[in-house]
Amino acid sequence: MVNEQQPNNPLHGITLERIVRELRDYYGWDQMAYHVNVNCFANNPSLNSSLKFLRKTDWARKKVESLYLRMLQEQNG
Repeated sequence: MVNEQQPNNPLHGITLERIVRELRDYYGWDQMAYHVNVNCFANNPSLNSSLKFLRKTDWARKKVESLYLRMLQEQNG
């Protein structure tokens, strides 16, 4: 399905919450912390604390989005 508004943006329409949930389910918090070294993944991780941090921290969000795209490539082999 090609998005007509942003055809070159594979993340368009995907919420940050969905991204974090899918990464957590695929990698687990430990591997997420390894790939994106932030405390919200490493120390007492939770979905809510991660979302709160990522919404305020652009560089971390970009890394999480990049990891998500990598995960999609791995899944689609």
